[in-house]
Amino acid sequence: MIDLTLHDTGPRSLRVREFYLGRQPILDRNQALFGYELLFRNAPVGPAHVTNDLTATAAVIAHASQLGMEKTIGDALGFVNVDADVIMSDIFPFLPREKVVLEIINTMQATPQVLARIRELVGHGFSFALDDVTGESPDVLALLPLVDYVKMDMRNIPLSSLMKLAPRFRQDKKKLVAEKVETREEFKNCLDLGFDYFQGYYFSRPVIMSGKKLSPSQLAVMELMTLVTSDADNQEIERAIKRDVSLALNLLRLVNTPAVGARQRIDSLSQAVTVLGRRQLQRWLQIMLYAEPSKRGHSMTPLLMLATTRGRLLELLAGKLRPSQREVADIAFTVGIMSLMDTLFGISMTEILEQIPVGSDVREALLTRSGFYGDLLKLVECIERIEEMDNHIVPTLRDLAMSTDDLVELEMAAFEWSDNVVRYAL
Repeated sequence: MIDLTLHDTGPRSLRVREFYLGRQPILDRNQALFGYELLFRNAPVGPAHVTNDLTATAAVIAHASQLGMEKTIGDALGFVNVDADVIMSDIFPFLPREKVVLEIINTMQATPQVLARIRELVGHGFSFALDDVTGESPDVLALLPLVDYVKMDMRNIPLSSLMKLAPRFRQDKKKLVAEKVETREEFKNCLDLGFDYFQGYYFSRPVIMSGKKLSPSQLAVMELMTLVTSDADNQEIERAIKRDVSLALNLLRLVNTPAVGARQRIDSLSQAVTVLGRRQLQRWLQIMLYAEPSKRGHSMTPLLMLATTRGRLLELLAGKLRPSQREVADIAFTVGIMSLMDTLFGISMTEILEQIPVGSDVREALLTRSGFYGDLLKLVECIERIEEMDNHIVPTLRDLAMSTDDLVELEMAAFEWSDNVVRYAL
């Protein structure tokens, strides 16, 4: 059994800085956010204090005072991988049972001791999921009565098996989670089979539609952004905002979010323009582009969440690396939030950049992932897809001369900021 008490002050005590943290969204059938799978990877730097990623997971959870689970998942559920050692350990007093789902890895043996421990934890209000289920093995059948969720990886299971297993588990009243859903077709297949939840980045893949035009409200925001970035005076900007009532109301709501950090409530458009300044106003207009489809009944919350998290994390990373250059952090935010606009608009990034004038460094970052901003964007994309791309993180950090010490701290700050923004934006 792992000793993971919070009072361990010995030389082998683990700190958050020794891990990378990945957060992958889990969506419901309406593509609204339901939860996140939290993935921890041991950073291959410094002394090796842990032997595997699951031990890393347990250690980080045990040090919850450093991690801040609420900051990491907001109002959503957090899915966390566990094995027999973690299940038999004493980390559970540190976990908010109503906020986490414990994912049992598919290689774990369902011994009598483990089954008894899981029953005990279920009795205390903890929820469990079976991860990467590919069939009805003896271990799966033994664990099935104790779990609420069954997860199936779209990369590891053929459609023919899926068609047999999904009805079987649904009959047992299990919630089905499809993992690694990367295409719209996979999403539709799982939807038809009755899956409840979906994990994967299918929602962030651009579906390019030739000749597609921006909606009137998106065009209004884009025109306003052009005014803001040009030499137009404040009164001209105000008049443009007032021409679209919903735009004006949404902007006032957004600029009063805690994430803005205004010392007083902003009650008028003139005040918003004056208090925020041009760069901040441009930022909130960029965010509104992602929020606008949600208001028309299209569930774009995951894309809004991903874009705002990317933008904020790029901004924080740039601020850490070049602290004396405020403009660099502002540009980094723009690169992050623009990096998903091809998905948002359904048109290619090249076409978008023909409509939105940007500098050459921003263009290079968005089209080829090159230059300083391109390296930041690559790093954030690797963290988002930590399962398959974690080996790219260290070289990218090295290229940026960035240490691992602050990475998780900056990530959590970005998660918390994005969660605040999305609550107000929708």
